[in-house]
Amino acid sequence: MSGYSNGGASVTKKTLSRWIPLHFSPRMDIDEHISLLRNRASDLILNDSVASAIVQTLVIGTIGSGLKLFPRIKADDLNMTPAQARSWSRKVKKEFNLWASNQNACDFLRRNNFFELQQLAFRAMLVDGDCFVLFKRRNPDKFMPYTLRLQLVDAQRISNPLQGLGSQVEMLLGNNRVIRGIEVDNQGALVAIHVANKILDEPNLLHPNTSWQRVLWHGKSTGYPNVLHIAKDQAPDQFRGVPVIAPVIESLKQINRYSDAELSAAIIRSFFAMFFTQNQTNWNMNQITGEGDAEDAAKAFKIGEPSVMNLPLGVDVKSISASNAQSTFTEFTASFIKNACAAVGLPAEVVMKTFNASYSASRAALLQAEQEFRQRRAAFVNDFCKPIYEQFLTEAIALGRIEAPKFFDDPIAHQAFLNADWLNERNNILDPVKEVTAAKLRLELGLTNKEIEVANLNGMDYDDIKDSELDGLNPPAGTLD
Repeated sequence: MSGYSNGGASVTKKTLSRWIPLHFSPRMDIDEHISLLRNRASDLILNDSVASAIVQTLVIGTIGSGLKLFPRIKADDLNMTPAQARSWSRKVKKEFNLWASNQNACDFLRRNNFFELQQLAFRAMLVDGDCFVLFKRRNPDKFMPYTLRLQLVDAQRISNPLQGLGSQVEMLLGNNRVIRGIEVDNQGALVAIHVANKILDEPNLLHPNTSWQRVLWHGKSTGYPNVLHIAKDQAPDQFRGVPVIAPVIESLKQINRYSDAELSAAIIRSFFAMFFTQNQTNWNMNQITGEGDAEDAAKAFKIGEPSVMNLPLGVDVKSISASNAQSTFTEFTASFIKNACAAVGLPAEVVMKTFNASYSASRAALLQAEQEFRQRRAAFVNDFCKPIYEQFLTEAIALGRIEAPKFFDDPIAHQAFLNADWLNERNNILDPVKEVTAAKLRLELGLTNKEIEVANLNGMDYDDIKDSELDGLNPPAGTLD
């Protein structure tokens, strides 16, 4: 007996002797159970207030109204002056916004613009564990020179084709493996995805039979990705994502059931219920109501306005007490909600929008939440925004709308042109005066720049504000017109 055998690895202690869980690969731990996890998580997020609040808080805090592009090309690597770099960045930003703000030009389905697609993709990742994006093309027109289009695909449509050796979890396809719709080679490298025309086992009159289309992960000639996989890996060799509330599904369901039970009990307690008791065997409701049919009489008998009634001999009335309300409901549920929120990296105050503590405590909660938002935002930018921006800029340069020497030849120049920030407005400003003062100090110390501060404070573009001042749209302070 040594090391962990006296503690967490003990098989002799009563508290641990019957606790023998198994930890396998992500294929067994995740892929075998992902369908049930998705179904339960989706049901909770749709119908439970706490689960819905967790997802909504993560979407608002991480994406907000949309992450906006701020090119930050590396002027030194490109032998450009700061003025030239700034002029280039402003031109690229205008071209990108021309495409990104137009839902007909951005979304293959012509439903959402680029910023709305961000919200949709991120939310889908939280609910289902992952989301897929396909790069597609449409012919340009007079007012939209770009052909790039994006199509979001529901995670449940990425599934194994029903042919070959295997199951819906894992199968063989030639020399490759297909794991829940993701095809990898014998070394585990991504090869392709298999997109079904509908979700498996879903009744669909238009598509009664399920068919699949194989989409290569990268284009053979360009090397650019055809597919983006938006997910947050939790283990090596993991191919499919997990819903964000997966660790707390059981707790949230129990809280939901307890809340429903307490709500039902409160409704029942709000009624003034009575029972009629009798001491003689030949008495029935007809004697009270005078109705001919006893069943109809029972239905018709109801409590109305206050009145005095003469009851037959042997009939007594007993009421039900309504004084057994649960006084510990709030504290009990609050404790479980705190644990559930902590499991996803968020303070309960931020999720439930209840800031009842001091300014310092509320600010600490918001700062802690911002750490989670920042981490998730960085991952989303790498998985979604950057690859899309690279394909957009590549097309803009190929069309001659943007000049970028050596972009297709020199890898250093290629990355220097692609360097950019993705910013959104902050949602956690408690005291605007203090925040603006802090921003001013950061600017004076050279720790930031005006574009970053303006974007963080209100989500606007500093160049737009500056241009509006030059155009006379924002008169100087102290003037009336």
